[in-house]
Amino acid sequence: MMVRRIAALLAACIGLAGGAAALARSPVPVGAFPPGPIDGITDVPGVRVGAVTKIEGEGPLVRGTGPVRTGATGILPNDDPWMRRVAAATFDLNGNGEMTGAHWVDQAGFLETPIVLTDTLDIGRADDGVISWMIAKHPDIGIRADVPLPVVAECDDQGMNDIQGRHVGPGDVVALLDAAAPGDFARGNVGAGTGMHAFGFKGGIGSASRVLPKDLGGYTVGVLVNVNTGSRNELLIGGVPVGRAFANDLLPIYPRRAAVRTTGRAADGSIIIVVATDAPLDALKLRDMAKRATMGLARTGATSHTSSGDLFFAFSTTHIYPRAGGISGPPLETDEERIDGLYTATVDATEAAIDDAIFSARTMVGANGITLFGLPFERVRPLLRK
Repeated sequence: MMVRRIAALLAACIGLAGGAAALARSPVPVGAFPPGPIDGITDVPGVRVGAVTKIEGEGPLVRGTGPVRTGATGILPNDDPWMRRVAAATFDLNGNGEMTGAHWVDQAGFLETPIVLTDTLDIGRADDGVISWMIAKHPDIGIRADVPLPVVAECDDQGMNDIQGRHVGPGDVVALLDAAAPGDFARGNVGAGTGMHAFGFKGGIGSASRVLPKDLGGYTVGVLVNVNTGSRNELLIGGVPVGRAFANDLLPIYPRRAAVRTTGRAADGSIIIVVATDAPLDALKLRDMAKRATMGLARTGATSHTSSGDLFFAFSTTHIYPRAGGISGPPLETDEERIDGLYTATVDATEAAIDDAIFSARTMVGANGITLFGLPFERVRPLLRK
């Protein structure tokens, strides 16, 4: 009983920390374009975000039981992507990861399902949840209508989480998609980011946006990231080698019983980056935008290790392929200066979203007492001033 009460209290405290983080955007200025009012992907009109966070138990790992430090995050381009498919494209910087449904997105040039992020071993369960959610909304799926290929992307949270237990179920995904909403949302140790690390600190969900001036179309670019990548000596914030300044400080705690892998995919981690815009773009230009996310990632010092899964996705909310046929929305944007502005906004918003994930995350104790420390901005501010 006491363990369950402690676990519940821990979950509540971390949940409150995530909620507070949603109000504390990255204090490091990035780029010349201003952020939107939320400074997140939901600044793009129509975009919705939902999450389920699973934090249960503490102490030694019991395979299949806990402790649990995981979750899932869902992103919808509109309230019904099955009927109002949006132009979309993907880009793989390094492919030691999984994003289901990506082949069809790149073949068709559009997205017709929600995007869900979760841990590596829960991809199948999240996929099942997306299908259940879509059948509930459209009972003709698989009978008189086509069948969906959900887009589900993963990062590996083993170590912090009892990943063998596969604690994210289809019902959790249905619930988070039902609850997905526009407006502000929690970041850091929430949803798919619950058990993630970033450059040897606690990582997780981050987001940012940039708004172009009217002479460049007035478009908004929003980015959401799940950061689970990078080594301590790589981290740059605002161009400053912050990671090296903390080479011997706030280091992760790995008790002897943890037996954590120090090489391979589990050590190198991954990052998922989702880019949204209200600029009317087709799949070709969206793929180019997804590529630019690489440059924002590089500004943080990450080098995309051999064992890293660095998978990027971009969509436009205004270039629509209605299921009834045809194409709707304003004419495609072709002005090169405006498109260059969108590329710049993507780079800046990606860097800012990664910073947001780092500063929003809070210290967490996981399975076997593994501890990842949050990086307080107050400790970083003096370095940036220099």
